[in-house]
Amino acid sequence: MNYDEAIKNLKKLGSEKYKAGMERFQLPTKNAFGVPMPEIRRFAKDIGTDHKLALKLYRSGILEARILASIIADPVKATDAQIDAWTNGFDSWGVCDQVCDNFISHTRYAWKKINQYSRRPQEFVKRAAFSLAAILAVHDKKAEDRKFIKLLDIIKREAKDERNFVKKAVNWALRNIGKRNSALNARAIRCGEEICRMDSRSAKWIAADALREMKKRRF
Repeated sequence: MNYDEAIKNLKKLGSEKYKAGMERFQLPTKNAFGVPMPEIRRFAKDIGTDHKLALKLYRSGILEARILASIIADPVKATDAQIDAWTNGFDSWGVCDQVCDNFISHTRYAWKKINQYSRRPQEFVKRAAFSLAAILAVHDKKAEDRKFIKLLDIIKREAKDERNFVKKAVNWALRNIGKRNSALNARAIRCGEEICRMDSRSAKWIAADALREMKKRRF
């Protein structure tokens, strides 16, 4: 399948009704067709892995094309520069989280990018760091606890960020680390209690919400 065919098919799958609903979830609709995620995933399955097409689709700037690109891209062929270019183009939490989940988390650069992006000023680039942390806490079964303990230090450092899409991702990362196993649960709860004592509304919300869930977790 070529680029023009892919865009044409995506457009056919869209609907104005679904597109209108996207606004309620704070997703940009200016460059969107209004295609539900299940439809994008079904279409991606028909295409299969096609890294060259993925690169072209991402450059289109169309929301659904970028998500489709993240599914059909080959993580083995990913480069550091490509990941940075894609991440720098994030303009919504939807594209950010889908690209992190479908693509970046499967590349050899994933752990490196958490630390790198956590210090970036752009809201959705910074969100990517904590989205990756949350995703890897669930899906990277081979990662040792020490790697997640280091992430708790980053979470604590950035907990004062008041921006909505950053603080929600920081909270997500803390919760997922705390649900990984009993040892990390204890460490994450301790981290959450330290964050809760910070003089910051964002930090207090992140911690209080995560602590409620982590303290209920049974292993």
